[in-house]
Amino acid sequence: MNLRCQSCGAELVVAEGLRTTVCPYCAAPSVVERPPSLDRPAPTFALGFALTHQVAGERVKHWLRTRNPWSHSGLKRASLQDVRGVYVPAYLYSARAETHYSASIGENYTETETYTTTENGKTVTKTRTVTKTEWRPLRGQHAEYVPDVLVTASRGLSNPELEHLEPFDLRVLARYEPALVAGWVAEEPSLSRDECLRLAREEALARVGRRLESFMPGDSHRDLKHDTELKAESLDVCLVPVWVLAARYAPDKPPLRVVVNGQSGEVYGRVPVSWVKVVLTVLGVAALGLLLYVLLGQGGRS
Repeated sequence: MNLRCQSCGAELVVAEGLRTTVCPYCAAPSVVERPPSLDRPAPTFALGFALTHQVAGERVKHWLRTRNPWSHSGLKRASLQDVRGVYVPAYLYSARAETHYSASIGENYTETETYTTTENGKTVTKTRTVTKTEWRPLRGQHAEYVPDVLVTASRGLSNPELEHLEPFDLRVLARYEPALVAGWVAEEPSLSRDECLRLAREEALARVGRRLESFMPGDSHRDLKHDTELKAESLDVCLVPVWVLAARYAPDKPPLRVVVNGQSGEVYGRVPVSWVKVVLTVLGVAALGLLLYVLLGQGGRS
């Protein structure tokens, strides 16, 4: 059954007969059924879970324990039993990139120059070696294949969160079969194909830019400009394994979400700061400083 979370907008696929559940992304208590849409294509590929629930829970527990000391105390009440495995929809993109570029290439050379200075009240002439740069224009073309760009297709899991969990081991990518996700929560794409295509193209162009930066000749370069055309694009839905803990540490605050790469165990999340703890810590340090000042003052008078 296809369900949409009313809180964060994630699209979930749950077992037949279930009309309510707890959203793994925001801990919302219920979701409601949505009508099917042509913009929700079936998955083409899937990656299986390699981490067990126990191991994922231990990773989350360690991550929470090692956060900053001013984290909200409500996080300690988060139950690791609430860590849930979700097959998150993503788009796997690849393309051929053809680029025209231009830049100024710097070649360093040294010269010996003469200068005057004053020593002991006298003007003296000395020499020194200086490095200078000769700039030359460079234009060219570059072509490369940009494979395996992965972008989220979920409103529940943002693209920055997915990027923090990458890389996934795409060598074990398998053709999607319903049996692969049996017994798991599997989410449908809740972002449109056009939205995801835009994200994927942005990442692909950024990769091309970094590649151009890395192979510019000379000792340095500046004013690098490039115009890239992406051709032979492919875009397929891929389900990726993610363990998710959504913990509501305060009724009036958004939930803390910790996500774990279901293959590698990489953990990412944002810990909310408890300003009460910060204020109490500052007051405690100030009180300790005042006490030391008083004690030292009394010792000086005695």
